[in-house]
Amino acid sequence: MYLLLLIFLICASASPSTSDELDTLMVIKDSLDPENRVLMSWAPHSDPCSTSTASFEGVACNEHGLVTNISLQGKGLSGIIPSALADLKSLTALYLHFNTLHGMLPKEIATLTHLTDLYLNVNNLSGDIPPEIGNMSNLQVLQLCYNKFSGSIPTELGRLRKLSVLALQYNQLSGAIPASLGQVETLARLDLSFNTLFGPIPVTLANSPNLESLDIRNNSFSGTVPTALKRLKDGFQYMNNPALCGDGFANLDSCKAVSNSDPIRPEPYEPGDISTKDLPASIEPKAETCSDAHCKKTSESSKIGLVFGVVGVVVASAVSGVLLLLWYRRGKQKIGSTADISHNKRLSANHIKQKSASPLISLEYSHGWDPLAKGRSGYSQEVLESFMFNLEEVERATHCFSELNLLGKSNFSAIYRGILRDGSVVAIKCIAKTSCKSDETEFLKGLKILTSLKHENLVRLRGFCCSKGRGECFLIYEFVSNGSLLQYLDVKRGCAKVLEWSTRVSIIHGIAKGIGYLHGNKGSKNALVHQNISAENVLLDARCNTLLADSGLHKLLADDVVFSALKASAAMGYLAPEYATTGRLTEKSDVYAFGVIVFQLLTGKRDITQLNRQLVESASFKDIIDENLEGLFSESEATKLGRVALICTHESPHLRPSMDSIILELSDKHLQFMHDM
Repeated sequence: MYLLLLIFLICASASPSTSDELDTLMVIKDSLDPENRVLMSWAPHSDPCSTSTASFEGVACNEHGLVTNISLQGKGLSGIIPSALADLKSLTALYLHFNTLHGMLPKEIATLTHLTDLYLNVNNLSGDIPPEIGNMSNLQVLQLCYNKFSGSIPTELGRLRKLSVLALQYNQLSGAIPASLGQVETLARLDLSFNTLFGPIPVTLANSPNLESLDIRNNSFSGTVPTALKRLKDGFQYMNNPALCGDGFANLDSCKAVSNSDPIRPEPYEPGDISTKDLPASIEPKAETCSDAHCKKTSESSKIGLVFGVVGVVVASAVSGVLLLLWYRRGKQKIGSTADISHNKRLSANHIKQKSASPLISLEYSHGWDPLAKGRSGYSQEVLESFMFNLEEVERATHCFSELNLLGKSNFSAIYRGILRDGSVVAIKCIAKTSCKSDETEFLKGLKILTSLKHENLVRLRGFCCSKGRGECFLIYEFVSNGSLLQYLDVKRGCAKVLEWSTRVSIIHGIAKGIGYLHGNKGSKNALVHQNISAENVLLDARCNTLLADSGLHKLLADDVVFSALKASAAMGYLAPEYATTGRLTEKSDVYAFGVIVFQLLTGKRDITQLNRQLVESASFKDIIDENLEGLFSESEATKLGRVALICTHESPHLRPSMDSIILELSDKHLQFMHDM
């Protein structure tokens, strides 16, 4: 009897914890999703941690039945972040990024001392960053970028001794960089770009031992760049801070040259013009005037003098920075200003044309590389404007080019998975400016060709962007979920990726139609040679429909990059033999590559170079069919497709059929062009 009573008391004492967390989650739901459009699985009178009933979407619990993780990124949440989150004491990760949350960040969130990951980026949060966040002793990643936070960066963030990533870019922050951030020895990445920050770069931050990336672009920083930042190389981004100087940094004047030039002397300001609350927190006294030991003994009078001295330094730096900015940009004939960029970064591509200074200001074109300048080569800006994205949208979509979204890399590009504001999934191909055509007219013609390609068997181009800060061109394509044909070749028997016979036939038909469109079939005004048809560029959507990738891409690329791609194509057996003597790629070159892919689909193998042509011609085609099909294929179709592959890969380009003929014959019962030979 006593034992049962004891068990009852234990259960009774434990139950309020689960009940309390359920109540808390329901409060959180009402705040994050006030219209109940997203979190419909969060139901009252249910257990959020139960595995036997419908679980709460995005909620994970530990073995004690306590909530440890909330993952609701990209769900379309439109409410505010509630202070009730502080009641989930076991929470270790909170992912609310890529929503449209608004309002202020409650300071109560700082009581979540077990939290390691806080992702609130890409929302509409505003107000100050709570200094109490400095109490979150286990915080490792703090993502607050792409919001509307204002005020200064709290010096208390320097107490986050486990912090490795601090992302504050694209906000409305002002003031200086807290010197205390240099005391965070674990800090690896700090992004402060596209704010209105000012003052010098703290030496303590430059000496931070694990710092790998520091981005301060598009602010109003001034003074000498610490030499310790040279070790970061490309990891240090500092463009559009005209009052910065430093020796050994590209595009920065030496500090001596800046001080000697002194084109405009700022008028003196009285100390009363600036309140003490505006003093930057990162102003550091020089070592020769104030050592750590001496500073502790400073009298009240010397402290007051120091404050006024700091005020003078700040005023002088800020005013000279502004005047230097005006002088510098007048000399270089730069378009727009830092204020314009700060304002424009929030505009969508559809609103760019409304700006009076330049319709392309927020696209950030590289110096000396402006292929989309208005009126270039007689092309109307409106022709391409509907395809334009700005850098903010690209960074939003890829979570600031997160490695988690990296789909693949080549010698000249990287491809990231992304989610646009409308929720659609895209693949973003990043191409370095140095890999693009140097002739801007040719580059523009290439872009125009890419935007004109529209066919059910071609991957659709959603848009493009050229970034000044990154020196890259971005092509935004629709995302194709089932990947490339390459991953369906050389698979083991019984593998889920073994393609059925009907699917292989459908893929062949789709490739043929896509190439036929490029060559001028069914509505395309000008014939276009693909040049790089391969299993890697044949993509399959969720229904295994065929989509050709990289159509027309060579029209944007430099000749050496195109040649490099051709070498890879030749190694895989896709390059027609006549290229070795003529150096030209024609429609018949595409036909040859198509024939190779047909052989790959028939055999299920990537490498078909070992196929003896005479053996294939003399033997039954069923002898080369992929064993993974286990005999489940049509012999008549296999024979037909085998003959198509043979004639398409003929050594003489004159004996290969056109894609029009191939499409016609694939849909017919007989191979007429075979009989006509």
